[in-house]
Amino acid sequence: MCTVLVTGGLGFIGSHTVVELQNEGFDVIIIDNLSNSSISVLDNITSITGIKPAYFNIDLKNKEAVQHFFNTNAVQGVIHFAAYKAVGESVLKPLDYYENNISSLVYLLQEMQKHQIHNFIFSSSCTVYGQADKLPITEDAPIKFAESPYGNTKQIGEEIIFDTTKASHLKAIALRYFNPIGAHKSAKIGELPIGIPQNLIPFVTQTAAGIREELSVFGSDYPTPDGTAIRDYIHVVDLAKAHIVSLKRLLNNNHKKTFEVFNIGTGKGNSVLEIIKTFEKVSGKKLKYKLVERREGDITAAYADTTIANTELGWKAEQTLEEALLSAWEWQKTLIT
Repeated sequence: MCTVLVTGGLGFIGSHTVVELQNEGFDVIIIDNLSNSSISVLDNITSITGIKPAYFNIDLKNKEAVQHFFNTNAVQGVIHFAAYKAVGESVLKPLDYYENNISSLVYLLQEMQKHQIHNFIFSSSCTVYGQADKLPITEDAPIKFAESPYGNTKQIGEEIIFDTTKASHLKAIALRYFNPIGAHKSAKIGELPIGIPQNLIPFVTQTAAGIREELSVFGSDYPTPDGTAIRDYIHVVDLAKAHIVSLKRLLNNNHKKTFEVFNIGTGKGNSVLEIIKTFEKVSGKKLKYKLVERREGDITAAYADTTIANTELGWKAEQTLEEALLSAWEWQKTLIT
């Protein structure tokens, strides 16, 4: 089986994808600069699969380091997760996001072109749609003016990849994620934010664990049934599996275009208050929360139409919201014992 480079492979989605790749027999090399992850994840991946992936601590903004890696390692495909990812932070630090997320992508693609590596999976986001005109969101929904620099880096990233496929032999798939949550059933890997969590579920689980005093619900005046924002929450293992089928699609030349995009979600939207109530039900923990002002860069509602991913990739989200939230709680409990 071929060797796959996973950038950001010690992060939340990356680590789960590495596990699924190894389960499918792929050799995996991880690049991660530990800016939002921990080296301990490497041992935890090994504990789950029985195989220790090769690992390099490389900052992908360092062009010479990226060149050296590709000069000394042979891979047949790249799955690119490594990026800054917090919407709110990107509003405050736009230049950091543009430098990190765009330059690293360009340096990767340059080396792939030089070394004739043709298979590329890009970690994109439903943020490219902004506030969509229609729900659920299909892949042909208009790409709106980005609500945040983070969202804009995903839009620009897709454009860079598309242009590269037209000018080279690159074959690429962009997976537009909705909201990944949950953890591996072993409770050995999960979401491990550095500092104050930027995403909802780690804040929920940390509040339940007593690490955070209370949960802030950003915005209670959205035009939704309960006034809170609606998102499509997908179990991270289901999301990881979408990367495997996408990579196989490219390796087996089953793609229909040199650049394809797929929505990866459950097709169902849940509000923030629904998440809180469901978590309380599955965990038996009561959450203290307060309603606060909306957060800049956030949209009202987003959930996926997954028809194309279901039919073209033969992939479908299998795990329920309850299963995802319970797995996140089981993971959180391992962090406080």
